[in-house]
Amino acid sequence: MLVVECPALPGCVSQGRTEVEAMDNIREATAGCLATRAAHRMPPSIEVREIEVPA
Repeated sequence: MLVVECPALPGCVSQGRTEVEAMDNIREATAGCLATRAAHRMPPSIEVREIEVPA
């Protein structure tokens, strides 16, 4: 099982048994997230930055 996410949309996560299925599912999830955000007049995405934290 593969788990995929759209970092620009917090909580937008999906999964699939294969990479193709997971990518198809995250596309569908992303469309749903964007539609929900639009319906609630929220911005379409957020700014995401990755940082490295020393161990």
